[in-house]
Amino acid sequence: MRTLDDLGEIGGLRGLVRVDFNVPLADGAVADDARIQAALPTIMQLRGRGARLLLVSHLGRPKDREPEFSLRPVADHLAEILGTEVQLAPDLDSVPDGEVVMLENIRYEQGETKNDGELSARLGALADFYVNDAFGAAHRAHASTVGVVEHVDRCAAGRLFQREVETLTGILADPGRPLVAIVGGAKVTDKIGVIDRFLEIADTILIGGAMSFPFFKAQGHEVGKSLCEAEGVDPAKRALEQSGPPDGKLRLPVDLVLGEKFSPDTEPQELDGVDVPDGMMGLDVGPRTAELYAQEIASAGTVFWNGPMGAFELPPFAAGTRAVAEAVAATDAVTVVGGGDSAAALAQFGLEEHVTHLSTGGGASLRLLEGKTLPGLEVLA
Repeated sequence: MRTLDDLGEIGGLRGLVRVDFNVPLADGAVADDARIQAALPTIMQLRGRGARLLLVSHLGRPKDREPEFSLRPVADHLAEILGTEVQLAPDLDSVPDGEVVMLENIRYEQGETKNDGELSARLGALADFYVNDAFGAAHRAHASTVGVVEHVDRCAAGRLFQREVETLTGILADPGRPLVAIVGGAKVTDKIGVIDRFLEIADTILIGGAMSFPFFKAQGHEVGKSLCEAEGVDPAKRALEQSGPPDGKLRLPVDLVLGEKFSPDTEPQELDGVDVPDGMMGLDVGPRTAELYAQEIASAGTVFWNGPMGAFELPPFAAGTRAVAEAVAATDAVTVVGGGDSAAALAQFGLEEHVTHLSTGGGASLRLLEGKTLPGLEVLA
């Protein structure tokens, strides 16, 4: 993987820098700038070496040029951080020659997600060199992440992209032992690839969230009204068989917190066991599970966490995810948290500064851990 160190002299040149500024907005302003902050090391280093920057990012999934997907608030926010003007170019035909310019939402361009050759060439024509620091988009073969590389002589990964790849591949190559993987969320089918990989390389895998229920169903337990992905039952059964005896690598919840419906107003009920009665749904792991999982995390040498333990966005059902987050934050192990809801949970509990690495790319990080190729990484080899 080529890095910023391989670019050579770039003083006075313009670099097209693909960033991931797909950030939440509220009332026309940036509501959470974590992804912007994560890109600052690359931006500051390139500017310090005398380069002019054209920043390219997507925001949401626009179908046309809906104003609510404009990067104007992001450009204004970055200007405040940098203490310099950040001009917003409305399209590829109107790019000013400024020190820091941000191109309007690249997904306003119809050829972006199709990796259109014409769009790739137009992007490349705007740059003397190209840097990809958008690890969160590296699993997509788009014009601004893959196609453009064919049209720029000098290309490299940014510091964030580099750190993501090195940290995640380090887990696979030489983790501190024991390696404990925590896998939660809603769907087994979304994460069965990474579960299978961790069955090969991890010492323990802690399962939580709604994806627990296909595992329970595969074991013959009742799941009540719990969210239970039907397509996930067979993969869960195979994973249980691969895990070995009941004391194998996979750990499932031993107790649950139930509710009648997915609502903050529903009354939580603790269940000592995992057979969910009719009319009830499991919305969190129980206190015994939280304690057992925390003990596993405390004894780990490396921890990877992706996915919450329950409906943490509902206060009555946040305790399990909070317990895991606090255990991850407290351990002396190397801790890697894979984006998405796990990152949101850390932020909700004020613990995002207490992990070794917080990934900006949930889907990309899982794909890399599964051993699959990332198109955006492959072209920088």
